[in-house]
Amino acid sequence: MYFDLKNKKVTVIGAARSGIAAANAVLRLGGIAKVSESQAMAEPPAGVLIEQGGHTQKFIEDSDYVVLSPGVRLDALPVKWAREAGIEVMGEVEFAFRLCPCPIVAVTGSNGKTTTSTVIAEIIKRAGRGVRLCGNIGDPFSRHVLDLKPTDTVVLEISSFQLESTIRFRPLVAVWTNFSQNHLDRHKDLDEYFRAKCRIVANQGPRDFAVLNVQDPELKKLAPGLKARVLFFGEGQEGNPNYLAATQAARALGIGEDICLKTFSEFKGVEHRLEFVRHLGGVDFINDSKSTTVEAGRWALERALKPTVMICGGLDKHLDYSPLKPLVARKIKRMMAIGQAREIMKATFGDVVAVDTYASLEEAVRDARAAAQAGGCVLFSPMCASFDMFKDYEHRGRVFKEIVNGLK
Repeated sequence: MYFDLKNKKVTVIGAARSGIAAANAVLRLGGIAKVSESQAMAEPPAGVLIEQGGHTQKFIEDSDYVVLSPGVRLDALPVKWAREAGIEVMGEVEFAFRLCPCPIVAVTGSNGKTTTSTVIAEIIKRAGRGVRLCGNIGDPFSRHVLDLKPTDTVVLEISSFQLESTIRFRPLVAVWTNFSQNHLDRHKDLDEYFRAKCRIVANQGPRDFAVLNVQDPELKKLAPGLKARVLFFGEGQEGNPNYLAATQAARALGIGEDICLKTFSEFKGVEHRLEFVRHLGGVDFINDSKSTTVEAGRWALERALKPTVMICGGLDKHLDYSPLKPLVARKIKRMMAIGQAREIMKATFGDVVAVDTYASLEEAVRDARAAAQAGGCVLFSPMCASFDMFKDYEHRGRVFKEIVNGLK
């Protein structure tokens, strides 16, 4: 444990799941938990000092530490106030890391990190070891960190938002699946996005492992400068790249390939990632709500083997969708675009496929069903963030499945 929080004032900026988990951990450690939230809170957590509906400098400066939820930018005013007052500022992942008693396998990447994290956790479980899967997938790291044992392993899916606010964070195994354009609504350019991702390996030493995609030029170029032992995946290997990465992570942990292969054979996939929902009227309905990037859309389209009607769109992340035009022209019979990015999708793909725009997902599903042919497929692969219409991609995927399962 890096620091003692007893009687220390810890102010958490942002009251989403990660922020509340961090505040509750502070309380359990005998600290004074404070939360500053820009919006009104429906159910403020018990025992926590709250300011809501905006941030005030006095509230922030009355702190020993400031912890950021992933959604809080590093250039936000509360962060500026804290730093000017000499208060240490850290992200929720950094906060939990300083309390973590066991090894960490951290997984990042522009695409594939959810599947890779999930598979690695299953491999560790099959090997008979205690494991906790958390971070950007499911529960926040802070929710579990105080219940971990030294013999456990944490598998942590971690985004650039979480990485950019780390300081000492040092995973035993860092897995970086790939790098491509993403989150350009948050990061000013690709270079800043890449530098945020690099935080996953920044503090590693000779006893740690960096598992990198050898087919990704940026990661291959990064490898010689790392202090960690580099384990590449993808060189002369065929198969699912997520499984290849997981196999190397298992190797770093001393887990045999036989356990990996058994895990892969029984793995049923991740919810909201190319998830089969229903076969109706000769048409397959596929939920790929986890698709929030261009490359995630490419992955889905490359695996579309039937005549496909595609539903896409959501909150644009300032990405360039045009590289997918040849693939869309070849694979997609009709496109339904929703959300804030619907006109962008129409402008990008309208010259290679018929694109209709919709104000709601329900309307898009209804017309997609009518447009789909027997023996075909309706693919919901948004390639955008969900926050314009939904709480998160999981909420979006659940709504899609509810709509599809309600069709008669």
